[in-house]
Amino acid sequence: MTSFLTHRTHVHDARLPLRRRHSALRTCITLFAPYGFRATYHHLTLSAAIPRRLEADPAALVRAVEELHEARVLWLARVQEYAAQRRAEKRAGRRAEVNPRPWWLRSRWEGPNRAWYEDPFRHPPLLLPEYVRRQNAILDGADLPGCPACGDERPPVSNSTGHGWVELCRGCAWVLAPCPCGQRHRLVPETPYNWNGIWQRAHMSDDGTPNPHWPAGRPVGYGAASARNSGPAS
Repeated sequence: MTSFLTHRTHVHDARLPLRRRHSALRTCITLFAPYGFRATYHHLTLSAAIPRRLEADPAALVRAVEELHEARVLWLARVQEYAAQRRAEKRAGRRAEVNPRPWWLRSRWEGPNRAWYEDPFRHPPLLLPEYVRRQNAILDGADLPGCPACGDERPPVSNSTGHGWVELCRGCAWVLAPCPCGQRHRLVPETPYNWNGIWQRAHMSDDGTPNPHWPAGRPVGYGAASARNSGPAS
């Protein structure tokens, strides 16, 4: 598999067709996606203002991949520190892994960010480097205010699972308190979506601003989605 940096170079290459550069950005996201692939792509369309028509602003692809690259550099540095720490611990006879696991090693099902996989519009409003810095600081023992993911300090929203309640961050649907049953529960997306629509940026206008008529006249933007009851678990 070719590397992240190779595809980053392709995104920058103005000699390549725009669709190929866009495809290279997609590959970069498959290799590093702090919010999960779909939510990270949706985030970048907003933060980099990627228009529906790529021809309207080719530089938006560069803005997107550079935000992703900056976050990845921060992540790689912390991964290397963690690897060195674990080697030292193992040499000292401490082989048990820390709990909770580092944020980048959590599976999509065990992590409190699993809502972003089911509803890719509910990711944090933070730029990706800001999110990575926040997660690294928490891993290092920092006691940060608000939601661990986005810092939102508003009261959480309680969602019914049919037999209990899950408390979610009002800003990004991070699971602040899981269902007492200990089982995983799906989050019903607040805004119906299909992946092709996200990929083709139906939520964006030709000028790179959120499409005010998507979906059904509802504006799309950071914090536009408020949490609601998810109903019985599936």
